[in-house]
Amino acid sequence: QVQLVESGGGLVQPGGSLRLSCVASGFTFSNKAMSWYRQAPGKEREWVAVISADGGSKNLADSVKGRFTISRDNAKNAVNLQMNSLKPEDTAVYYCKAEVVNYWGQGTQVTVSS
Repeated sequence: QVQLVESGGGLVQPGGSLRLSCVASGFTFSNKAMSWYRQAPGKEREWVAVISADGGSKNLADSVKGRFTISRDNAKNAVNLQMNSLKPEDTAVYYCKAEVVNYWGQGTQVTVSS
């Protein structure tokens, strides 16, 4: 049974940090590129970051470059998103996705507000 379980979301003040984690099971994690997406209220889901299967290649959306970092630990079947200098416009439900096979997690809410 395929599962992607995100955690680490919450309420944070502008300028704060959060670290999201996504733990995978039920498929071969170590040979899949992994991505983070987000969906704000009333908006379409948008891509945030991607990391290659071996972690050697990463890319981030322009809106988060310099503030967010994506990483993975294949020994733990986990992909992480470190989010710094958070802004109110980062408020969204954040989802992890296993690329190619299109497996999605259930999402974790991030709210940036004072």
